[in-house]
Amino acid sequence: MHEPTRIGIGGPVGSGKTRLVERLLPMLTAAGIDTAVITNDLVTDEDAQRVRRSGLIDPARVAGVETGACPHTAIREDPSANLSAVMTLQKTYPELSLVLIESGGDNLAATFTSDLVDYWIFVIDTAAGDDIPRKKGIGLLQADLLVVNKIDLAPMVGADLDRMRSDCAVARPDRPTIFTDLRNGSGLDEVFDAVVRGAMLTPNVPA
Repeated sequence: MHEPTRIGIGGPVGSGKTRLVERLLPMLTAAGIDTAVITNDLVTDEDAQRVRRSGLIDPARVAGVETGACPHTAIREDPSANLSAVMTLQKTYPELSLVLIESGGDNLAATFTSDLVDYWIFVIDTAAGDDIPRKKGIGLLQADLLVVNKIDLAPMVGADLDRMRSDCAVARPDRPTIFTDLRNGSGLDEVFDAVVRGAMLTPNVPA
């Protein structure tokens, strides 16, 4: 059976993970990349319902996983529920090229096991404070791509973007960091290009 690429999206509650999924979906569709989505929530499928309602993807291509425990358990220690959801989507859509797996909101220590994903993104936001990069949580340190979202809010919350850029460069000298305003699309093209390169996705656009 053809194995789709699996990309994880993690980060704290409210950082913009679901927004990133919603922003990437039209770009993936335009690139001809056959995509499905899995979301994780503790005891609901709220994020899955949001993505289904968005109109950006066939609702049947969105699966919700209720972790029933700490969110990181389902993406690291015991990813069986997510792996099962991937398998179900594969069987339903044999030509599937990509599965986006959004973690439930967690802390800075959340990471994805390589048994579940091939590439993963960690999302933080300026509203949580400009000291987040200096705290060097393992999620921030190890993610293939770090997205610092809500740069538009930085002046309102007193976050120093230059300091955050410097701290991210120190914390992740060999890994990319992109600053975004996902609500308005700033930085989104950079994120998409980084994901296509980093996850080795193959666009399939007719000539």
